[in-house]
Amino acid sequence: MAKTSMIAKSEQRKAVVARHAARRAELKEQLRTGSPDERAAAVAALQKLPRDSSATRVRNRDVADGRPRAYLRAFGLSRVRFREMAHRGELPGVTKASW
Repeated sequence: MAKTSMIAKSEQRKAVVARHAARRAELKEQLRTGSPDERAAAVAALQKLPRDSSATRVRNRDVADGRPRAYLRAFGLSRVRFREMAHRGELPGVTKASW
């Protein structure tokens, strides 16, 4: 189980990313297509946004207990929780490999 403060911090970062996503996308588009003056202004505006508004600062965590490592995106679980739930038959369509 991850520290509850770390889970809360991760949730807060997700909220900040969602709040600034549209503005951030506009500025990124200006960086790609704008004139040199527009690009300079876009860079300055991006730097003024909160650091946590970048999606790369959000850590994927297990939805069950918040474990940050060995995260399986397809299931939203860590490898440990995935294995436990698969053995109990709680994940539809997941079977143990046999050949």
